Amino acid sequence: MVSIDINCDLGEGGGNDEKIMRYISSANIACGFHAGNINTIEKTILLASRYNVSIGAHPGYPDKENFGRKKMSLSPKEITALVKKQVSLLKLKTEENHQILQHVKPHGALYNQAATDIGIARAICKAIIEVDPRLFFMGMPNSAMQTASTEAGLNFCAEGFVDRAYTNQGLLVPRSTPGAVITDIETCKTRALQIAQTNTTTSIDNKKIDLIVNTICIHGDTGNAIEIARSINEYLTTNNINIKAAL
Repeated sequence: MVSIDINCDLGEGGGNDEKIMRYISSANIACGFHAGNINTIEKTILLASRYNVSIGAHPGYPDKENFGRKKMSLSPKEITALVKKQVSLLKLKTEENHQILQHVKPHGALYNQAATDIGIARAICKAIIEVDPRLFFMGMPNSAMQTASTEAGLNFCAEGFVDRAYTNQGLLVPRSTPGAVITDIETCKTRALQIAQTNTTTSIDNKKIDLIVNTICIHGDTGNAIEIARSINEYLTTNNINIKAAL
């Protein structure tokens, strides 16, 4: 049976975390820089434990005003420091609650920049290794993230998106572009099954592109995220796709 992970960015103050947690297998928990705080971190860890969901750190830029979605010009040393601080906090809080931190997935602008900037990707890898080299890096396939992870000897978990549009080159369409964010449930279901069964997706220009991934992402801050998560889980299961945490 084909298996795939469903991951979601949580602990960001959306209020839907517990309802979404029922339908996913991995949670990327905000570390307090782009969103969240100590209380939301601990609450989300406990929810993940209750629903047997794998736990990951979701570090972002220190910019709550823009939800970490605005590019920042930081040196590699600064990026390593801010990622290390966030991942270290998640690891500490996870262990205090008798759970295990499994992975790291950058957030927002940091994620998008790391996909194409090898210097940023390497800086993130350095932070991960300094915290725990057993953690795996969750990110975009065939990207600078994957290259840097391979160089650093980290396990890499390739990720695809069902609620974001892709360019013909396999990159995410900027959120400012009409059609970049997908909220139609039927479209999300179809995209999820296409990724799981065929290792492809369809670009914003209606071109089929390769997308070989271990996990698919749902954004927890989307207005109908609960419905998207539930529908995708049920649709994949109905089509004999096993939902389980990656790696």
